[in-house]
Amino acid sequence: MKFYTKKKRAPVVTIIPLIDILCILLIFFIVTTTFKKDVSQLKINLPESQEARAAAAEKEPPILLAVRNEQNLTLDEKPVTVEDLAAALKAAIEQNPKRGVALQADKEAPFGLIVQVLDALQAAGVKNIPAFTEPKK
Repeated sequence: MKFYTKKKRAPVVTIIPLIDILCILLIFFIVTTTFKKDVSQLKINLPESQEARAAAAEKEPPILLAVRNEQNLTLDEKPVTVEDLAAALKAAIEQNPKRGVALQADKEAPFGLIVQVLDALQAAGVKNIPAFTEPKK
């Protein structure tokens, strides 16, 4: 007597939905990635700090104020003098009010110059000024 036996089918894995999911994940990671932009072309020797913390990334890069000495003072990589700094800051803030201001001062910069820069920042109406530092090694 012959009994009818069912042939077992091999399991099939459909790859098309897996490729769709992979493409969606790839698009998600590309869209949410923030790309690092070059910050400065000026060689600045930043001071070290034990208390420095990484700040949260902002949607728009801040207006970068780099102070090296009296001859090397830049606002968004454009040279500016201490006397014209307050007016240039006001113009930059009015142009794009969503951008913050970040101070990047060399550790060999004269203290008097830093005080003049802080006075210009206050005259321009800037209240919260993050400063860039190096973590202590």
